[in-house]
Order: sequence, then structure tokens, then C-alpha cells
Amino acid sequence: MHDFSSLSFREQPIFSTRAHVFQIDPNTKKNWVPTSKHAVTVSYFYDSTRNVYRIISLDGSKAIINSTITPNMTFTKTSQKFGQWADSRANTVYGLGFSSEHHLSKFAEKFQEFKEAARLAKEKSQEKMELTSTPSQESAGGDIQSPLTPESINGTDDERATPEVTQNSEPRAEPTQNALPFTHRYRFHSH
Repeated sequence: MHDFSSLSFREQPIFSTRAHVFQIDPNTKKNWVPTSKHAVTVSYFYDSTRNVYRIISLDGSKAIINSTITPNMTFTKTSQKFGQWADSRANTVYGLGFSSEHHLSKFAEKFQEFKEAARLAKEKSQEKMELTSTPSQESAGGDIQSPLTPESINGTDDERATPEVTQNSEPRAEPTQNALPFTHRYRFHSH
């Protein structure tokens, strides 16, 4: 467990298993390169500060997997004891060789579970963003109205009390109608 502290993961693993870890050969994108000499612990972590799920595996103090689960990731069983997933952020494909079919199935099950949790977390954060952006739009609407109110002095309070779309168009139309006679008057004065 001491190794994890060096990566500053204070959270406890949610699920751990043991597997041989592989990464796709970056040159050929076909061959598997073993990144662990023997079976190592592969764990799912929940990072509460960022609200993300990660798969982490250490070989000694070196992180051989540090993969953040995103909703569009897929874990594929390619044989009875081997599975893989692509991590676009790390620009690689991780492969895991398990000692039994049961361990592979359990890992795949957890992958699906945390992928779904990641999707829900992402949706929630998007909803939050939408909620915070709507009041600013409303206040922008208020700013647009305020320059018009001094010009239509009559009934200003009523308009402010009920700022409905239909009423907004009326005060907006008034200044332009009033403005036309004013410009004509000034023209006559200048002559």
C-alpha cells in the first residue's frame, strides 16, 4: 500500500484483482508488450476530488496502468482469460491476462459498473453547468431591458414587475416611434 501514497491516491481501492499487464506495441499497434514480469494487483479507484473512476496498477513504485474510465470506453474479452480496453487519453490499449475465466468476468463486470457510474457523473456535471448558465442568461435579459425603461417613463414600475416577453416588445417599440418625431423636429429647427 505504501507505493500508492507516492501517487497521492488517498482513496482505498474499490475492487482489486491480480493479472498480468500488457500494453499494445506503440509501433505496430498489433503485438502485446508485457509491462509486468509477473501477476500484479490491478485496482479500481474512485477519485472523489475529480469525481472519476480509475484503473491503477503498480509494478513496484512504477504505475504501469493509470487509466481514467470514460463513458465511451469498452472492455472486451478476447479469450477466456484475456481482456483489453483502449485508453485514448493515454493513447494505448491495455491488456490483462487473468489466472481464470472467473477473474476475467469479475473484472469485466466491475468495468461495466464503473463505466456506467462515470456516465452518470458526467451527466450530473453537465446538468450543473446548464443550471449555472441559465441565471446568467436571465440577468443578461434584465440588462437589455434597463436602458429602455428611462425612455418609457410612464408605467415603468408595472413593466419591471411583470417582465413578460409580450410586454418587452411594447416598450422596445415606443422609443423608436418617439424618436422619429424628435428627429423631424430638430431638422425643422435647424432650417
